[in-house]
Amino acid sequence: MAVRWSVLWSAVLGVAVVVAGCAKGPGGPASGVVTLTGAGATFPFPLYSKWFDEYSKVNPQVRINYQSIGSGGGIQQLKAGTVDFGASDAPLSDEEQKAMPAAVVHIPTVAGAVVLAYNLPGLRKPLRLSPDVIAGIYLGEIEHWNHQRIAAINPGVRLPNTAIAVAHRSDGSGTTYIFTRYLAAISRPWDDRVGAGKSVNWPIGVGGKGNEGVTGLVKQTPGGIGYVELAYAAQSKLPYATVRNAAGNFVEPSIASTTAAAAGAVAAMAKDVRASIANSNAADAYPIAGFTYILIYRDQKDAAKGEALAKFLGWAIRDGQRFAADLLYAPLPKDVVAIDEAALRTLRLSGATAASER
Repeated sequence: MAVRWSVLWSAVLGVAVVVAGCAKGPGGPASGVVTLTGAGATFPFPLYSKWFDEYSKVNPQVRINYQSIGSGGGIQQLKAGTVDFGASDAPLSDEEQKAMPAAVVHIPTVAGAVVLAYNLPGLRKPLRLSPDVIAGIYLGEIEHWNHQRIAAINPGVRLPNTAIAVAHRSDGSGTTYIFTRYLAAISRPWDDRVGAGKSVNWPIGVGGKGNEGVTGLVKQTPGGIGYVELAYAAQSKLPYATVRNAAGNFVEPSIASTTAAAAGAVAAMAKDVRASIANSNAADAYPIAGFTYILIYRDQKDAAKGEALAKFLGWAIRDGQRFAADLLYAPLPKDVVAIDEAALRTLRLSGATAASER
């Protein structure tokens, strides 16, 4: 008998729920262990790895296996039914939602900054970049680091006459979605010629797979520049640019400036959780930022896995947030946590029977 997810949400909050009709084979409830599989975004992978490890201490009966293959791959595996959850920094469009075999619920898990990491040996001061310069570099219009448009916003900085080596993602990527959505918002030529998406036809540059691949390309190439999630640049000790935001301020990517961008989108997210936080108007917001999502089917067909997934997500959006800042992600604003909780209450589980209904 199927029940509303409000019954399972009670389990997330610590109220006992009895799950009936579950598989008794290896990995099922009878063996005491439930294994969840997921795939997708590389953007949140450092944090997700931490979460899965910490949650195994909270609930040793749940094992979570995750493949960091990019948002596009995660969406495709969820669509094919080969994983229990997908992960993407790019929310599904209306068209993508319709193409899925069943209704999908988006759960924002954390916010993060996409930074422009660069490799300029000998540069002592942090590099500043403006929206028109970033678009110019990725359109192939600005080819050397001492170009007058870069020099104009970096007074007193000795920029080398080094060719700019552009790196971008080669795979379907939510990080690409965040970055290109920003570019489309700030540059009409970019919007007209390239547009925004998980994959685009890049006018210039070399592709790397995953945030790891782009980080590696930049690190090994003098003159290199590439867009990666903040944690990847920091872990690789690559410098990254401060960026002029919509309010005209040069802002360093940080937890605080990402939080400012996220907080400004709460009202829009209450109407549609897929709302973008890129190019925020907030004075202290870093402009190239976005939420990352776990994607799950509204109707959970496997009772044991559905209950385990609900409990994990409930832990992640509340207790799990305390691990975000140390890994350079912005914890969810309280209002977004409330949005997530409401979304989880819409889920349905097949084969579950509450003790009160028996």
